[in-house]
Amino acid sequence: MPAASADLSKRLFPDELWRLVAPFLPSFAARPQGGGTAPRDQRAVFTAVVYVLTSGCARRHLPPTFGTSSATAHRRFMVWTEVGLWRRLHRAVLDELGVRGEVDWTSAIVDAASVRRKGGSPTGPNPVDRGKKGSKLHVLSDAQGIPLAVAVSGANMHDSLALKPLILGIPAVRSRRGPRRRRPAKPRADKAYFSAEHLIWLRERGLVTRIARPGIESGERLGRHRWKIERSIAWLFGYRRLTV
Repeated sequence: MPAASADLSKRLFPDELWRLVAPFLPSFAARPQGGGTAPRDQRAVFTAVVYVLTSGCARRHLPPTFGTSSATAHRRFMVWTEVGLWRRLHRAVLDELGVRGEVDWTSAIVDAASVRRKGGSPTGPNPVDRGKKGSKLHVLSDAQGIPLAVAVSGANMHDSLALKPLILGIPAVRSRRGPRRRRPAKPRADKAYFSAEHLIWLRERGLVTRIARPGIESGERLGRHRWKIERSIAWLFGYRRLTV
């Protein structure tokens, strides 16, 4: 790998993070139709993919200093997506944080936000954007705003329908000591998630509910916690290519 490419990879993707990622990357062989061998440096290709996704850079404008072509970066990205790499990496990062005691299980915060999309799936008419096509990102985080479970739906899906799948979708995360953990102490959500069915369902699972009641509680108290997940969603939406 050229020195410039190696320096760029290490700066954008530090050694500590690369050691976490590398074991999950599938190996690549030479392409059957010819055209040379597959690039040996997985780190350079992975860094290029992350750069495109997080910077908003068009694939065709990928700087040559990454040491890989835009076609190779896109081809690897598609393969990695098909084999479920991103979900496995998310769990690996959560495990790493869990071992360090950096996942805060004192509460789980749930929220959603819509984004306009012209096509693809899942999409649906956004009721708060004049019926234009869009998707909705549903996120459940720990008490600090670290995403534990994420889902995407059409923009016309009500927030409350995602509560149960998000709770059930919390992965079993390694802990500093003892068994893996997947149950937060207090789910927190705004009044859009309130229903008698949800309260019963959560209590049956031993969860102390902190969901605002419509017409009784304002969102002010919840806001002291909710801003953390709103910040996390804003960070995700800041990566334009990921949003699209």
